[in-house]
Amino acid sequence: MLLNNTSFEETVSRGSRAMEGPGDAVWILTSAFIIFTMISGFGLVESGMVSRKNEANIMVKNAIDVIFGGLGFWMFGFAFTFGKEEGGTNAFSGFGNFFTDADESEMGEVFSLYLFQASFATTATTIVSGAVAERMNLKAYTAFAFTNTITYCFPAHWVWGDKGWLKEMGVVDMGGASPVHLVGGVAGLVATLMLKPRTGRYILRSSKKEWNHIMASPTNVLLGMFMLWWGWLGFNCGSTFGVSGGKWKLASRSAVCTLNASCGGGVFVTIYSYILFNRLDIPLFMSGILGSLVSITAICGVVRPGESIIIGIIGAAVATIGWQILERFEVDDPVGAISIHAGGSIWGMIAVGMFVEPDRLEETFSNTYGAFKGGNVRILGIQVLACVVISVWTVVTVGIQFFVIDKLIGLRLSMEDELLGADDREHGITYEDIDLKEERPNCRSRMSRRNVVSPRVSLSTTDGRQMKTGNEDLTARRNTESFNVNTNSQRACHSKETAEPQNHDEATKNNHRVDVHKSQVELQDETEDDIEDQIMQVTVADKKSESVSRSSRSRLRSQSLALTARMRKPLVTITITPAE
Repeated sequence: MLLNNTSFEETVSRGSRAMEGPGDAVWILTSAFIIFTMISGFGLVESGMVSRKNEANIMVKNAIDVIFGGLGFWMFGFAFTFGKEEGGTNAFSGFGNFFTDADESEMGEVFSLYLFQASFATTATTIVSGAVAERMNLKAYTAFAFTNTITYCFPAHWVWGDKGWLKEMGVVDMGGASPVHLVGGVAGLVATLMLKPRTGRYILRSSKKEWNHIMASPTNVLLGMFMLWWGWLGFNCGSTFGVSGGKWKLASRSAVCTLNASCGGGVFVTIYSYILFNRLDIPLFMSGILGSLVSITAICGVVRPGESIIIGIIGAAVATIGWQILERFEVDDPVGAISIHAGGSIWGMIAVGMFVEPDRLEETFSNTYGAFKGGNVRILGIQVLACVVISVWTVVTVGIQFFVIDKLIGLRLSMEDELLGADDREHGITYEDIDLKEERPNCRSRMSRRNVVSPRVSLSTTDGRQMKTGNEDLTARRNTESFNVNTNSQRACHSKETAEPQNHDEATKNNHRVDVHKSQVELQDETEDDIEDQIMQVTVADKKSESVSRSSRSRLRSQSLALTARMRKPLVTITITPAE
């Protein structure tokens, strides 16, 4: 409702960016609709990067962002951001129009502004869901999605509000690099540090063995990236706040500069990936593209297209290299959200101080040149100040939120629930085809070079018999028959490799035929066999009778997974079938 009949004749602007008719409102609404599709993009990227047993949960979290984040923004977020009640609004906060509503004469302007800003607020929270993937309690995340609106709305007022103190100083941020992406990225960092890494994530680092994380769907990662790419055009172009006057010209330049920045970032990450891995690594590729898009957000309409390419290249470098640095310091960010959004936004804000030009069309977004164009270095200092203040604000407010939520609800899933998967714990979804061996494509993301270790081998014949041996006597175990040896992972995403048996002469002498393709490497404790046998017995009994409870299977499976988390020796699982 409108408190004290506060008029929105001027409130419907971000500063002096007022709407001038239904055409502007239609532009803003259309941009907001496009921005909301970014929720799907974030969901696809995050669900593709996590393991299969957490896919549904990560999608649910993105829905939670819209539901509870949107509710919070309607109740109090819009009021603290753009409220203009006399006596309440100041440089720190807006005030007025809680539980947002408007009269018929004002509803077009008020509601279009509200919807556009609600999409920004929910995006800031969605960024965090990727950083805390696979280990955060859904109830705790739901509470955070509601309260995190507070973290977003005050910086948004500082940058865009009528009396915002950063706006009064002359800060330039067209598309929300600082209130949206910096807030989301720093919040993700705080959450990650408080939650600690996923179980088993860095346990093998001392032995220089690779953590065997299998991406649920590389295809979904790429599809989500495309949706975010599309959504970013609405994000940046809609920030002109209309198409009347000279705004349509700024919107068109925003689109070109956004695209150019992503092209520059794409070129960098492609070359960088081939230098590191001699292949195009999908997670790295995704992070570079998104990092370049974040970096152009603050300056998209007041920069030259050629300069936007440079900004995109550096933004991609910050996102990709930053992700690797965080990995080095054991900051477990499953999707690279921290380096993409926090790193990219900080660089984007600094880039404003270097490359910005005055907005001569609307005289709204910028009134100065950047330091690299003969302008006063003061603008660079203002941009850096905004980054520092908003980062500190986010650390404090998010830290308090997580501390309180942890005491009341508990932030993290139990180890058993985490190993079973959030889909099982939070939604009752059990994947019967997923066992400890994870017989699926081994699409691991190698964010740094790792040493190769010699695996043990588990051999299983078609009649169910199993035998374990080292590589040295792989072919000597069976000297009376010819076998065709294939791994469980013949559909692996990586190209197949052929390994020759060490005892080649003996294999030839006994007419052995052994073809070992790219294998899925796992970690196995010596006592795992006993528990696997129990799981097999329970599974068989369950097929014959419904008397076996689901909790029994979950308990046994979690025990086996717990052993796997303490892995010390990798295991290659090989299925043997008689050759014709």
